Amino acid sequence: MKRRSILTAALGGALGGMLSLPRPAFAEASTVRVSHGYGILYLPLMVMQDQKLFEKQAKADGLGEIEVDWLNIDGGNVINDAMLAGSLDIAGTGAPGFITLWAKAHGIPGSEITGLGALSTSALWMNTNDPGIKSLADFTSQDKIALPGVKTSLSAVVLEMAAAKAFGIKNYAKLDPLTVGLSHPDALAALLSGKTEITAHFTSPPFSYQELEDPRIHRVFSSTEVLGNITLDVVYSLKRFADRNPKLIKAFMTAQDQANAYIAADRKGAAATFLRISKIKMPQEMVEKILADPDTRFSTTPNGVMQYAQFMYRAGAIKTQPRNWTDLFVAEFAGRQGS
Repeated sequence: MKRRSILTAALGGALGGMLSLPRPAFAEASTVRVSHGYGILYLPLMVMQDQKLFEKQAKADGLGEIEVDWLNIDGGNVINDAMLAGSLDIAGTGAPGFITLWAKAHGIPGSEITGLGALSTSALWMNTNDPGIKSLADFTSQDKIALPGVKTSLSAVVLEMAAAKAFGIKNYAKLDPLTVGLSHPDALAALLSGKTEITAHFTSPPFSYQELEDPRIHRVFSSTEVLGNITLDVVYSLKRFADRNPKLIKAFMTAQDQANAYIAADRKGAAATFLRISKIKMPQEMVEKILADPDTRFSTTPNGVMQYAQFMYRAGAIKTQPRNWTDLFVAEFAGRQGS
């Protein structure tokens, strides 16, 4: 046999042997950037971060070692901008902010987004330091209402829905000029100080609970009085990221279900996790009290998100209305009893 033939046969045999060996699967993406906000609504993501559930599930699914970069970002506008800028892969955010971006990017290749599931629900409370404010009708042009992001944040849209119920759909934006964009921690500090223009804060737990510990603060209304107990926050990604990383997305969704199961089984441990990851200073007993509140729930199945979409379309906030809640989420949710 000629030398070239011998080398070719040897190389072919070696390659054949290599190809016949079992090969480890690797994650479609080696690094995933995930964001969450500060409050209890983001607890499942905090549990995932604390226990490295995403990394463990990815490895268990044969995706190899992945690195997860966790970012703290609050406010629908800021989160959406970061997602479109390519600074985020997966984000937890308020349902209205997600729907705003879904409608804006719908039909635009490369910019479309998709929901990876619901995240949580709880009650948003409008708290105030003004004893004269008993209802939405009592706010005047001298008042300022703090919320995470003007117009598109969860608090902003729910406030518009509450205003529509109180003053009629044509006046849904009546209180918008009073809103000021502040993160929940900054708004809490401003409201309690009583030394700023902020006279009210439309917020989620634990900030809502912390504020009412001060006798100068009282609650004006709860979001459940307007919407009932529906999904407030969701998790989403760019559609192209989800399409390119189907196994990674599945691992993320499984890890989120694991986090929800942990919260349900170990309220004390979940409360400790919240304090450790959020770095919020408050008694653990108060966090456990919030988790025991019937209004606080964690599920990946969306509930009531079409209420936001229908209102936002009617109000002109979005130009494209989803036909069904399943239009907003990955296909894996099609068989669930969502809404």
